[in-house]
Amino acid sequence: MAVYTCPRVFTSSYCCRHHPDLATYRAADKPGSRPRFAAGRVDTAPFHGLSSLILRFPPNFVRQLSTKARRNCSNIGVAQIVAASWSNKDADLSAVPAASAFDAAATATDLVVPAQIKAEDDLAATAVNAASSTAVPIVPDLLEAEDDVAVFGNGVQLGGLPDLKEASFLSSDGSLAIHAGERLGRGIVTDAITTPVVNTSAYFFKKTADLIDFKEKRATSFEYGRYGNPTTVVLEEKISALEGAESTLMLASGMCASTVLLMALVPAGGHIVTTTDCYRKTRIFIETILPKMAISATIIDPADVGALETALNENQVSLFFTESPTNPFLRCVDIKLVSELCHRKGALVCIDGTFATPINQKALALGADLVVHSATKYLAGHNDVLAGCISGSMKLVSEIRTLHHILGGALNPNAAYLIIRGMKTLHIRVQQQNSTALGMAKILEAHPKVAHVYYPGLQSHPEHELAKKQMTGFGGVVSFEIDGDLMTTIKFIDALKIPYIAPSFGGCESIVDQPAIMSYWDLSQSDRLKYGIKDNLVRFSFGLEDFEDLKADILQALEKI
Repeated sequence: MAVYTCPRVFTSSYCCRHHPDLATYRAADKPGSRPRFAAGRVDTAPFHGLSSLILRFPPNFVRQLSTKARRNCSNIGVAQIVAASWSNKDADLSAVPAASAFDAAATATDLVVPAQIKAEDDLAATAVNAASSTAVPIVPDLLEAEDDVAVFGNGVQLGGLPDLKEASFLSSDGSLAIHAGERLGRGIVTDAITTPVVNTSAYFFKKTADLIDFKEKRATSFEYGRYGNPTTVVLEEKISALEGAESTLMLASGMCASTVLLMALVPAGGHIVTTTDCYRKTRIFIETILPKMAISATIIDPADVGALETALNENQVSLFFTESPTNPFLRCVDIKLVSELCHRKGALVCIDGTFATPINQKALALGADLVVHSATKYLAGHNDVLAGCISGSMKLVSEIRTLHHILGGALNPNAAYLIIRGMKTLHIRVQQQNSTALGMAKILEAHPKVAHVYYPGLQSHPEHELAKKQMTGFGGVVSFEIDGDLMTTIKFIDALKIPYIAPSFGGCESIVDQPAIMSYWDLSQSDRLKYGIKDNLVRFSFGLEDFEDLKADILQALEKI
């Protein structure tokens, strides 16, 4: 199993993150705090000779230390982390064996350098320049450290740092979407504001001893591109911060995330519960692929709590998997209630929160065990990337990660960069789309040529009160039925000038589609109706265009039918 983070090097003031497969989550000390990152543990007795580990600092370290001390140590590619001691003399800064530098014993639970260190040997650490992989000696002399303050030869101090798991200086989702995983510390050492893209398929080891240390879990590193990438790790930590999750796994698409999760957590012969209204490809996987693994399913109405209780009592249910809001009718599931019911019977709860986004809904805080997103949609937000993600506890996500490493479906680091960039504006985009969609839903509901509108922000929606309770916004998608048949609806859609006729949603550009044609055209009209898909159904994803422009466009298109 590849490892992409390192043990803690300093006590409370200089934290280093761990790979989730080797880490155990520890909640922050402050009561009621929401954990952001996982503090790891090394399950080995005291050991020496971590020859692959070095402390790695960026160029201009003295300036970096004073202004960017919140940054975590971590690793990238062959550059790997270790604690080292330094000379208090102006000695040659050539590297020496890490076994000498890291002779202090580690406890069975934490690998920690004591807060007070007196440098006595002419030892130095070597930094690896991430861009050129060239060893650059840049660590200044360390004289001593007392009371969680490391005092360096030039008088610069490292101390009084904020707890990175707390991130108390980032109190809003908007700030987290911008800075989490980056300002809070990332594994790529750089002066750049933006996170670099690490394009590599594999990571090398300087000598066989380093590889053996890694394989026997005495050293931490990446190994192969399918097992992890530094750019992707930044994205995973950003999403974890927004979701309040211990861990996040990025995958190549939303469907990849859903299918790997189901296969990893539901045993052969197991049983799941899901809902009638959902993404069609998810339904196809549950109805046609899972039975090949002897996995059966009970399908219930999203609001039918009684049916859920019956399914839990009559079956050994492993997982309740549902969207909330659902696709395309935007039904809402009482996440808190279903989580309580499922947990009493030992079943897990996974919420696909793609339509909600972590800005509008916190499924984990409501009691769900896992939350899935098609990051293609709102998270990336620019209609230019495919990706999926799973967030939840370290234990569950690590279990899914193990299967993911076998099946593949790894996210390309360039796609990870695009999502990181897109998430910088997530909160602003979602707020705008919430506002536009709610305004247009009210206009459409009052229009004589619209038969019905499906939007949780409307009082007419069957789960409106529930949506108000568990969501802070209702999303940017509105589904509605034209007062007419298939051809009338086609005429309306073709008369629109702003939105693109396309699948997907959540981007800056408005998108419209007719599900009967876009997603269900291979079925007969009668078969489509089994899923509630009428010929006159329209799904409209509102982008970031001006509200008045969108309003005028929709009204003029309605006037033409």
